[in-house]
Amino acid sequence: MPQKAAPAKHPSAPAAPKRPSRPSEVRIIGGEWKRTRLAVADKPGLRPTPDRVRETLFNWLASLAGAGGGELPGWQCVDAFAGTGALGFEAASRGAANVLLCEQDAALAAQLQATKTKLAAEAVRIERGNGVTALERVPAGSLDGVFLDPPFDSTALYEPALRAAARALRAGGSVYLEAPRRWSDEELGAFGLVGFRYLKAGAVHAHLLRPAADRTA
Repeated sequence: MPQKAAPAKHPSAPAAPKRPSRPSEVRIIGGEWKRTRLAVADKPGLRPTPDRVRETLFNWLASLAGAGGGELPGWQCVDAFAGTGALGFEAASRGAANVLLCEQDAALAAQLQATKTKLAAEAVRIERGNGVTALERVPAGSLDGVFLDPPFDSTALYEPALRAAARALRAGGSVYLEAPRRWSDEELGAFGLVGFRYLKAGAVHAHLLRPAADRTA
């Protein structure tokens, strides 16, 4: 008996590309609200700074503050692209006196306000709006710490944010820059900044920057 031909196999459709996984929550590393968990909304471009990177960053900052115990007593800070608020709330948890969290997305800004209320975070102020504009309004030379981690695909934000942060920074202050690539000292020098510490964790390039004048003082 003649054998039946096997049915033709149709090529399967290509698998849809996987979205990068993101945590559903992050935690405050130290200070008054240590271990407090912050929800991470499912929003395009939202990329919370990983716990391990934040732990290293705040160890660097506490060393500069020189207060011991990981504290940042009396610091004036701006978290310009707040997102989950992990960086700004961490600073406030460690004793910063004033922390402005800026966020353009209405739902994220509302979530930040809810977290502020839950923690009774009197040192924290939430502002819905453009982080670069907020930095430009800050008096020159008034900030101890500026946190810059805009969405990686918003490359046009980096230069104006660095320029505004450098202007707002006091002598001895620091800028944290999170970016999809490493910034060179030559690039940073155009803003009067210089690299002080650096680490890479996955796709994250984490820079701690200081005023170039501090190096020559």
